[in-house]
Amino acid sequence: MTLKELRCLLAIVDAELNVSAAAQALHATQPSVSRHLKLLEEELGFQLFVRHGRCLTEVTPAGHEVIRIARRIVGDVASIRAYAANVRGESAGDLVLAMPQIYARHVLPSVLSELVRRHPRLNVHIRTTAEGELQERQMQGGDDIVLVSTAGDRVPTGNAIPLFTWKRVVLVPHAHPFARLERALTLQELASEALVTYEASRRRDSSLRRVLERAGLEARFACSAQDAGLIKAYVRAGLGIGLVGELAVEDEDRETFAVLDADPALPECVAWALLPSSSVIRDYALQLIQLLAPQLDPREIRRMLEGADRPVWPSPRPWPGNPPMSQSPAGLRTLPRRARSAVSPGAYLG
Repeated sequence: MTLKELRCLLAIVDAELNVSAAAQALHATQPSVSRHLKLLEEELGFQLFVRHGRCLTEVTPAGHEVIRIARRIVGDVASIRAYAANVRGESAGDLVLAMPQIYARHVLPSVLSELVRRHPRLNVHIRTTAEGELQERQMQGGDDIVLVSTAGDRVPTGNAIPLFTWKRVVLVPHAHPFARLERALTLQELASEALVTYEASRRRDSSLRRVLERAGLEARFACSAQDAGLIKAYVRAGLGIGLVGELAVEDEDRETFAVLDADPALPECVAWALLPSSSVIRDYALQLIQLLAPQLDPREIRRMLEGADRPVWPSPRPWPGNPPMSQSPAGLRTLPRRARSAVSPGAYLG
């Protein structure tokens, strides 16, 4: 039994039993992945998957237990390698990030630019996810950091670290009557118009729908998309008024739209970093988190990953109040401790 066989097994599971997709994720060929799976099953003496023809349809009961142990083994080996690389002071390596489009397009470029300046041999992989997607589905094998958003009355499970807060804003063409308002748009005004917003807002448990329902109102959706760029395009086309994260508003957008605050009853959003359980984090991954949230103490992040009680994190700062820090690539600067307070819990953004 080899680590390569276990990695192939986990890649198949993470690819939802699609061997071709697993091979692509591993930068291998499909016959190679199938061969490693066959060798593993022959050594174990039982099948890990139920098959229908050449397709894998589900995991067998015995397969679930093998997969659980395999994740621990592969994770432990990765932790040993990460620890050794940190001790050696290596700055080269892979950093696998998963996040919604809004972070990939509007938050990470300047932050990653600073990180790669410090670590020129760093190889960053970005996997985009749907806004509002639950982190249990997002955290796949190999992900170093997953970014998610919350708003409302729940917090993510697992190793979740609050980074920063942001608000949703309303985009209307300059010719729209709302453009002349010099105040936040009320919930009644928001419900009176057809909305163009994120797909997650259509869900029954979205914070937008719950806030409107508590006020006796109902959202009217004209169109929804995962990407703020598409939302802006449909607002320009006249489908309705846009509701987007303030992170996605660029200077040139103000030439086309009036940007209005939404009713304060619509809760702020919190950006969270999710980290794998029981893992050693590379120094450059820790630096990325600190670039996004300078108020965090990196020592507490390491202690959390080592199994200590979850810290009471500092209150996250509003974005864009977190400019990249200037520091030597040789190591992390320990920030002064700030007054600590519990983060308001939130529901998945919608």
